[in-house]
Amino acid sequence: MKITRRTFLKDAGLLVAAMGLEPTLLPKMADALEEMAYGRAPILWLQGLSCSGCSVSLLNSESPGPADLLTRYLSLYFHQTLSAATGPSAVAAVEKAIAKGGYILVVEGAVPLGIKEACKFADENFADQLVRAARSAQAIVCTGTCSAYGGVPAAPPNLTGATGVSIALNKAGLSRPLINLPGCPAHPAWIVGTLMQVLKVGLPELDALQRPTHFYGHLLHEQCPLFALYQKKHFAENLGEDGCLFKMGCQGVITQADCSLRGWNGGVNWCIRGRSNCIGCARPEFALDPQFPFFRLNEDNLF
Repeated sequence: MKITRRTFLKDAGLLVAAMGLEPTLLPKMADALEEMAYGRAPILWLQGLSCSGCSVSLLNSESPGPADLLTRYLSLYFHQTLSAATGPSAVAAVEKAIAKGGYILVVEGAVPLGIKEACKFADENFADQLVRAARSAQAIVCTGTCSAYGGVPAAPPNLTGATGVSIALNKAGLSRPLINLPGCPAHPAWIVGTLMQVLKVGLPELDALQRPTHFYGHLLHEQCPLFALYQKKHFAENLGEDGCLFKMGCQGVITQADCSLRGWNGGVNWCIRGRSNCIGCARPEFALDPQFPFFRLNEDNLF
C-alpha cells in the first residue's frame, strides 16, 4: 500500500492539534504514522475482563477515521474483537507475536488474580498470558479504567480478584514502561495519540498514576461550562432542572480528564452537555466503592 508523505503529514497534523502538542513535532508524528502504516510498529492487543467498550471507542476515531486506522495505520498482530482469526489460527498469531517481540502491547480489561480461570485465552489463563506478552513488549498501554485500575470487574465483592495491569505485573515481579489511559471507555484520541507519541517521541509526560498529563492534567470541574453556576451555588436538585449538577452527584470535581474540551462522538457531545452527571469513569476509584453512587437523586420528588 503506497501512501504519500502529504497524507501522513495531513493526518499527523490532525493528531498533533487534537493532542495539543507542539507543531514542531509534526514531522515525527508523520514518521510514526508511516511506521505504523508499513508494519514497522506492530501492536498486540489483548483483552481481559472487559466489555470490549474501548475497542468500540477506537472505531469511533475521527482523525484518522476507523477505515484508515484498520487498513492504513494499525499493524495489528492480533485483536480479539477485530481479528478474523479464530481457534488455532488465533493462538498461533499471538504466539508468533510474543516470540518475535518488540511490539506495543495494548491491554483492554482487568486481570483476574483471585480466580485466574475466570478469563482464559485458549488453554492459558489471561494473567499468565499477560506476563508472557509484557516481557516481550517495548511498552504497555492500558486502555480503559478496567485495564488501568480494575474498573467495573473489580467492583465489590470482586469474587475474581480483578485488578489493573500494573498491579498484576508488580505481583509477578515484572517492570515495563507502562501508560494508563483510564476512561469507561477511553477516548479514541487518547488511544491513537498515545500510540503515535510512544512510537516516535517516546513515553509522554506521566503523572503519579502513570496517566499522560496532556489528557489527564486538569480537573473536569475547572473546564466545565457550568463552572460559573457552581461558583454562584446555582445547583440542579432534580433531573431536568437548570444549574450545576454537583448536588446530583457529578464527580467532575474529583475527575481528571479533558472530555469537556475534546467532546465525544466527533466532538458532538459529552456527559455534562447531555445534562447527565460526570460519573468519574476516569478516576482510579471508579465503581470500587458501593457507598459512592454514580447519581444522587432527590428522593422526595421521585414517583
